[in-house]
Amino acid sequence: MFSALARPAGAVLRRSFSTSAQNNAKVAVLGASGGIGQPLALLLKNSPLVSRLTLYDIAHTPGVAADLSHIETRATVKGYLGPEQLPDCLKGCDVVVIPAGVPRKPGMTRDDLFNTNASIVATLSAACAQHCPEAMICVISNPVNSTIPIATEVFKKHGVYNPNKIFGVTTLDIVRANTFIAELKGLDPARVNVPVIGGHAGKTIIPLISQCTPKVDLPQDQLTAITGRIQEAGTEVVKAKAGAGSATLSMAYAGARFVFSLVDAMNGKEGVVECSFVKSQEADCAYFSTPLVLGKKGIEKNLGIGKISSFEEKMIAEAIPELKASIKKGEEFVKNMK
Repeated sequence: MFSALARPAGAVLRRSFSTSAQNNAKVAVLGASGGIGQPLALLLKNSPLVSRLTLYDIAHTPGVAADLSHIETRATVKGYLGPEQLPDCLKGCDVVVIPAGVPRKPGMTRDDLFNTNASIVATLSAACAQHCPEAMICVISNPVNSTIPIATEVFKKHGVYNPNKIFGVTTLDIVRANTFIAELKGLDPARVNVPVIGGHAGKTIIPLISQCTPKVDLPQDQLTAITGRIQEAGTEVVKAKAGAGSATLSMAYAGARFVFSLVDAMNGKEGVVECSFVKSQEADCAYFSTPLVLGKKGIEKNLGIGKISSFEEKMIAEAIPELKASIKKGEEFVKNMK
């Protein structure tokens, strides 16, 4: 189930440019001048799946767009600056990726970003609801456990909500789990696939190592250690960058991987599976990340949690209260908006 189907291997840096009608995705990046936005835009520009790339931010986007536009790939690139240009950036988009917001600094949790990023995501979601209501919305801005409920409530307010089209991008957790397991076991990371469920912060990140392909056996101490490392990997990067930012390059890669999977599925490719934080009935909270089969209209089927170990069951039980609180925080934010 979670074999190579879920891994668009080589999709990120592929150089075979097809011009079939299928490969005409119009993608917008909101927050395109930032630490994630720039490398993400570069990876999208480099993909044969993208025909039009529109970039939005409150500073520097004309420069980023001019720079990217010189790359010898077919996607046209245009930069949009400031709120008055946002509608034009969004018109006609198939996919909108939102990495906008402030990054974490040492000592900060993802939740500490809430006040700033909540307003940004609410504003950008409202623009999407008005100018590209049919687009797939992929939210990277943290805390994802709260920003996805925010995007959902904003779309509901505008009367255009479709639960199959709003995704919290948790792909970096899967990318990290695959990498760390591969390092530990001496495997090729491109062939390892670990579903990661739950949410996208600390103990809400639940790697299902029992479902890893290929199968791996780890003694409990190793299992506990690697699970902790996957959960705190973002903090590992924040500390290593010593105040100069958070995980931007790996997040850009993971964001691009998710977008390419989504576009492949929208183009009719079958069996595309990615985990994502979405509206869900798979656990005892309103939103939960699980493996999803993606299709032409977004989520085609939620594959659910599947068979898990008692260690993983315990992690889910411990994550639910924190997830519920984060979800409520996002929903309340929209309720109290002017």
